[in-house]
Parts: sequence; C-alpha cells; structure tokens
Amino acid sequence: MDDVAKIETQTAPLSQEELDVITDQLIEKLKTVYDPEIPVDIYELGLIYKVDVSDDRDVVIDMTLTAPGCPVAGDMPGWVEQAVLEIPGIRSCKVELVFDPPWDPSRMSDEAKLQLNMF
Repeated sequence: MDDVAKIETQTAPLSQEELDVITDQLIEKLKTVYDPEIPVDIYELGLIYKVDVSDDRDVVIDMTLTAPGCPVAGDMPGWVEQAVLEIPGIRSCKVELVFDPPWDPSRMSDEAKLQLNMF
C-alpha cells in the first residue's frame, strides 16, 4: 500500500519584531508615492486607511483618493502595489480603493499641512 505523506507548508507567525520592521518598511515605501496634483505623499495625506500583513507576508491595503474623480484613480493603486513589492520578503500586495469614509483634509498629518501651508 502506497501511503503518500501530505506535507503542509505552514509559515510561522510573524513576531512583533518582524511586524515592526515590516511596518517601518511599508511606511517608508508608501511615502514614495505622491498624488501628482498635490506635492505631498499619500501616507502624509492620510489616503491610507488600513494595512494588513499576513503571516505569509501578503499585504492588503485599503486606501482612498482625495476625490473619487481623481484622474489617477486607475493608476495609483498600481503605484502603491509596486512600491510595496520592493520590500524584501513581501509575497504579494493587493490595493483596494475605498471611498467610505470620504477623505477630507483633517486626515492629513501635521507635516502635510505644513507643506501645504494649511496652518
């Protein structure tokens, strides 16, 4: 009788240290993507709503745009995905555009407000 051993590959859960490193790398990469109409990166603009990292190092990002009719709506998720995939060890990245809640300037960091002279 042939018994075929089924070998399951399981990834060890990310440690807090690994997650902290990945988080720092994600923020660094997200800060390289700019809204072409505003000279501020998408992270400081507050366009990133949620980032999930699985133990397998798959990343899912919920982000929005400054306006639903943004001319780069079809391109920006790809820019974000490409930036994230530059991080060593990240297996995949999926970017979802969401519009609830709608973006407003209160989501911007103080750094972004300072860059845009909004103080």
